[in-house]
Amino acid sequence: MDFGIVTAKVDEIGYITHAENLGYSHCWVTDSQMLRSNCFAVLALAAQATRTMKLGTGVSVPGLRLAPVTANGIATINRLAPGRTFCSLGTGHTAMRTIGQRPMPLKAFAEYVRIVRALLRGEDVDYTLGSKTHRITFQMREFQFIDVEHPVPLYIAGFGPKAQALAGELADGLVTGFPRGGTISQALAHARSGAERAGRALDGFYTSAMMNVVVLESGEPVTSPRVIAECGSAVMSAMHYLVARHDEVGGEPPAYARGVWKDYLAFLDQRPAEIRHRLLHESHYSWLDPDEARFLTPELIRGTCLIGTPDELLEQLRVLQGEGLQQVMLYPPLNRMYRVIEDFSDKVMARL
Repeated sequence: MDFGIVTAKVDEIGYITHAENLGYSHCWVTDSQMLRSNCFAVLALAAQATRTMKLGTGVSVPGLRLAPVTANGIATINRLAPGRTFCSLGTGHTAMRTIGQRPMPLKAFAEYVRIVRALLRGEDVDYTLGSKTHRITFQMREFQFIDVEHPVPLYIAGFGPKAQALAGELADGLVTGFPRGGTISQALAHARSGAERAGRALDGFYTSAMMNVVVLESGEPVTSPRVIAECGSAVMSAMHYLVARHDEVGGEPPAYARGVWKDYLAFLDQRPAEIRHRLLHESHYSWLDPDEARFLTPELIRGTCLIGTPDELLEQLRVLQGEGLQQVMLYPPLNRMYRVIEDFSDKVMARL
């Protein structure tokens, strides 16, 4: 199994190189313009500083830029790190919601993926902007402004059945979450259905998942101060996603969130409605809002984290690997980044 990190801080390239030295194989750089550094600036610096680590967007958001611009961005990174660049695309959760917009509809997203995939393969493709359609392709390739000669794998982020099926239909792999995206077996079943629809096989299909991973010490409770410090922001980010989905489509939360759901919604209702879209994601995977800490129940932590002693985590990872998961991505909070990836590398990765 591969292990990756998720980050997007332009002055923390040393963190990326440290992760490479610890054995992490991938660096996924988030694309969230209101919260993070520019993803392509981070990737360019990381490409110059790393040697073997695979680098890519985690995930690029179509609503922020035209499809040819995204294809050019990642092809430019591929010029700096040929053969170790990848591109992952998602409809846009945080990046779109922090500007008060919804993620891109799936039909438009599929067309966006089609354009990016074709351009990264060096193909001509019909591209429609506004009401005009023209045939486009990357030009002046002989001058090597970009690199589409070395393949750039394209992954689709999918947490629901339709997006996961689209990954099977169009992409080289699936990026999902656990448990938000369902079990790995379920996600791959959806991807296979999409592949069958497109008449293609899933040979070489790569499956990765972003997970909140916590290594417990023997006898340590899941609500210990150390555990809260390491996973609290990620757990609450999962809650923020559930709330955003609830605001848009309604429905009941998962079982692990029901114990605090009503109280948490009441807490959010006290915030100014006109900036709720900003405040909901303010601490996104970075720090734990002290006002939200009281909602971190054992059920919520266990429901959103891969958590246990090293032996327990090894067993959980082997089960996930048996279901078809090929990579786990870690996304620690800002003040625990080094500690989390070192701890996991020493106590878990070294034993696999």
